[in-house]
Amino acid sequence: MAIDRSRDAATGVAGLDEILNGGFSRGRVFLLEGSPGTGKTTTALQFLLTGAAAGERGLYITLSESEPELRDAAIAHGWDLTGIDLFELAPPERLLDEQQQQSLLYSSDLELGETTRLIFEAVERTRPDRLVIDSLSEIRLLAQSSLRYRRQVLALKHYFSRHGATVLMLDDMTADAGDRTVHSVAHGVVRLEEMLPNYGAERRRVRVLKYRGRPFRGGFHDFTIKTGGLQVYPRLVASEHRTEFDRTPMPSKVAGLDALLGGGLERGSSALVLGPTGTGKSLLTLHFALAAIKRGERVGLFIFDEELGMLMARARQVGIDLDGLREDGRLVMQQIDAAEQSPGEFAAKVRACVGEIGATTVIIDSLNGYQAAMPEDQFLVLHIHELLQYLNRQGVTTFLTIAQHGLVGDMKTPVDVTYLADTVILLRYFEAAGQVRRAVSVIKKRSGAHETTIRELRVSPRGVSVGPPLTNFQGVLRGIPTFIDDRAGPMDRSVT
Repeated sequence: MAIDRSRDAATGVAGLDEILNGGFSRGRVFLLEGSPGTGKTTTALQFLLTGAAAGERGLYITLSESEPELRDAAIAHGWDLTGIDLFELAPPERLLDEQQQQSLLYSSDLELGETTRLIFEAVERTRPDRLVIDSLSEIRLLAQSSLRYRRQVLALKHYFSRHGATVLMLDDMTADAGDRTVHSVAHGVVRLEEMLPNYGAERRRVRVLKYRGRPFRGGFHDFTIKTGGLQVYPRLVASEHRTEFDRTPMPSKVAGLDALLGGGLERGSSALVLGPTGTGKSLLTLHFALAAIKRGERVGLFIFDEELGMLMARARQVGIDLDGLREDGRLVMQQIDAAEQSPGEFAAKVRACVGEIGATTVIIDSLNGYQAAMPEDQFLVLHIHELLQYLNRQGVTTFLTIAQHGLVGDMKTPVDVTYLADTVILLRYFEAAGQVRRAVSVIKKRSGAHETTIRELRVSPRGVSVGPPLTNFQGVLRGIPTFIDDRAGPMDRSVT
């Protein structure tokens, strides 16, 4: 099969080719670096397997791992390395051969020359289209000096360029942190990193440090290693995505709530529902989801805080059958474990829900759990900003909930994202006539008019209902209202 040299050599790693803007340029030398355990060998095997699937010849030269170890790693991912040549450069019996020991010359000089010769022989013998050298650390040790190491790498690069192979060199970064010898020689440099949070699973991220003559997506991108290889989640750039849609109001079918919102929420807008715990934030958003489903649309529901079984049981108490809606395919519900999932992976799941399933309403419950996945506030806000901008540009109506600290009086929000949302719905507890009641108000709406009143919200077996404006009270939002009219109390008039 003839190889199309005009096209890049795809890495086979989902998401990485997008970051590289196509893959690796053919006939060039690339460096893949990272500390042990970051996924270099797995990436290299995926690179060769992708080439083998396209009819390309692949060669894996290993100086550190044995051939059985490589095959075991492939089996763990369910891969068959048939069609890929594995060459173990330094088998143990050769290193232990007494005839190889030299007394008059430095053994490192001979071993470096012999290593180079064996690499050249393997390339001449197999004529690969794709080549992996694992790893440069052993060559660096044999060279013993930065100058000899650089000369050796340059010699390898010039040799490979004459054969037209696309080369991926691995480096475990065991040298000094300031050693950038191969960086200047390689056509491109990709770095894999692993971070260990104080709690939860390890987090991994990838960054392209260099790619000559090629625009690429900069910055850090989260990735995971699962059975089947690496999965990279490219950093979301909202400006790259735009869809034409009609910004019609989307009502909740809760009359009092729609009156507060001036008819509903516009398609392609975001709403932040905030208030203390237990005020009904989740149930309020579920009414918008139910209204969207009744219009024939699909809804994505991402739960950080509450167990799905508990949420479905609570929803059934107010007449919403989430389980049935999920079985019909109209509702996609996912439980998100903040301790096990990176923000990049979460954003990829939301994008898949919109792009592949066609969800037009997305609920994220709550940002408190999202914050646990990304504790650095400044980066959390940037993540949310890009995600909301992306969803808005896709015509998706997005609901975010956030639990404020406290029950009555002054409330504290763990992270302030009110300026990002197009609409802010505020829920509060207040006391009246010896009872704890709930109040709802819209304190911000960028598009269209909305009521400035405060209404009482009630949760009953019929669902969420919203009463008329609380004109008889002052100080409701502080939680300790003053009753200024004894002719009527809250919810005494008909509830709509």
